Amino acid sequence: MSTSIKFDVKANKVAGFGALLMTTFLVGCSEPPKLESVEGYAQGTTYQISFWSEDAVPVTEIQTAFNDTLTQIDKELSTYRPDSFISEFNRSLSVAWQPTSQDFVDLVKIAQDIHAKSEGCYDPTIGPLFDLWGFKTDKLHVPTPEELTALKSELGIDKIEIDEENLRVRKTRPFLQLDFSSMGEGYTIGKLSDVLETKGYDNYMVQFGGDMKIKGHKPNGDKWRVAIQSPIPSADGAPKVYQAMTVVDENGVTLDTSGTYNRYFDDNGVEYSHIINPSTGKPITHDLVSASVLGTDPRISDAWATTMLCLGPLEGAKIAKNENLEVFFIERKNDKLVNASSAALLKTNRIKFD
Repeated sequence: MSTSIKFDVKANKVAGFGALLMTTFLVGCSEPPKLESVEGYAQGTTYQISFWSEDAVPVTEIQTAFNDTLTQIDKELSTYRPDSFISEFNRSLSVAWQPTSQDFVDLVKIAQDIHAKSEGCYDPTIGPLFDLWGFKTDKLHVPTPEELTALKSELGIDKIEIDEENLRVRKTRPFLQLDFSSMGEGYTIGKLSDVLETKGYDNYMVQFGGDMKIKGHKPNGDKWRVAIQSPIPSADGAPKVYQAMTVVDENGVTLDTSGTYNRYFDDNGVEYSHIINPSTGKPITHDLVSASVLGTDPRISDAWATTMLCLGPLEGAKIAKNENLEVFFIERKNDKLVNASSAALLKTNRIKFD
């Protein structure tokens, strides 16, 4: 979860916290095939992509395809572009059906599914709650129960209807707004991975803003290695590794992390977290500071990582068990970090912890 700095930054997720680190790849220049690398800045964050193939496509062709894909995503889902589809949808007060894309319909379906399975803890329509609490302006306002009740009645992903057969979507409340930044990095990773596979690459690591998809292996046959970043940076502010791991499964593993640390308002001695539980309309009270979810669909694992920060360690572990989710939790206890794994993660054969 993160504050909405750009489309890629998750709602309720502090940029940089809970991110994933890539290890440095050492490649012999004289030994084909060569490990190629592309990196850049898009959607308010950085991306690094490493890939290789026996039949390599020119890197310039790959970069062009990446740029085209990122531009298309921006035009559809960026809340910072007034001409994007989602911005026009949000501005419109119409409750009539609007034509849309299969991708947009799929994102709504994923959101509704996780909303239902998480007891309402995932909801990409809750932006106005952050405004009500003053989190976007850093001026705390503790809402009255009446204010919360009135606003909550107008929000909810369940108030979005989809017509998949005709690729249409509509809202049943005129002021309802969507923000898919909480699965935006995962969505983008999926699209960039599709570019690589369309070009014949089955061995790659795509990192976008800290979330990842890893497939295949390195050119020398070694497994890819990744790490979960500590929610607490080094003394000089640089990120540091919390947990390193080897990706054993070569069929395609997604790894998405949401995190926050020391993001609180203090009001007369009472701390209010920046993470809001949509079902209550109030900030969470638990001390979970990072949640990493493994999966195969980066959109889904990204959304679940966001959701886990809302649920907390106890409810998160319960729902992770019900949904067979592989989750790595980091909790802050007395200024120390303590980690735990969901039941499915303890049994996983996707990765191996160092």
